[in-house]
Amino acid sequence: MAARTVAATTREATLVGQMVSDEELVGRTKGGEVEAFSELALRYQQIVYSLSYRFMRDAVSAEDMAQESFLKAYRHIRGFRGECSFSTWLYSVTCSVCLTELNRRKKRGEVELLPNHVGTARAAAERSFDLPDIVRECVGQLPDHYARVITLYYLQEAPYEEIAQMLGIPMGTLKTWMHRARRQLRRVVEKVIMRHGSETAF
Repeated sequence: MAARTVAATTREATLVGQMVSDEELVGRTKGGEVEAFSELALRYQQIVYSLSYRFMRDAVSAEDMAQESFLKAYRHIRGFRGECSFSTWLYSVTCSVCLTELNRRKKRGEVELLPNHVGTARAAAERSFDLPDIVRECVGQLPDHYARVITLYYLQEAPYEEIAQMLGIPMGTLKTWMHRARRQLRRVVEKVIMRHGSETAF
């Protein structure tokens, strides 16, 4: 019994010490080690929460979405094939969870997504026209697949190759989506910026 306790303690210490790579932790999770996924969640909890907050703009909702993102990641981790980094895959899961919830709220009339985002975007425009700020506030108005590629590229700085692998689409398709997403995003942003006599570019 003592030997088992020492072994378990040593394993937990190794996990907490982050001496194990994400890839190995993913493999252990697929093998049924719940504590391995707990370590992944510990490593990325702040990042996932921050990304959720960018979408939800509310601390309580962001916390709920972060928890839902980890639950979804755990349920679907066997589908993660390692074609991109675990962090990028987790970002995609979080984007999907948040966008799905926002769409549900819009359909139920529980959130005024357009006025809230545009209003905050206007304030951001008055401050500095910082690209990440503008993207964060307006991206929720795009179709889900466009919002996802914009978020991963601009906010998480994932390279095209990794985004294409993660979404399972050809590079040509990704470039087409990115071009159309930028064009739609520009229209949303310009409605705000043009009122103040300023310009930006994507």
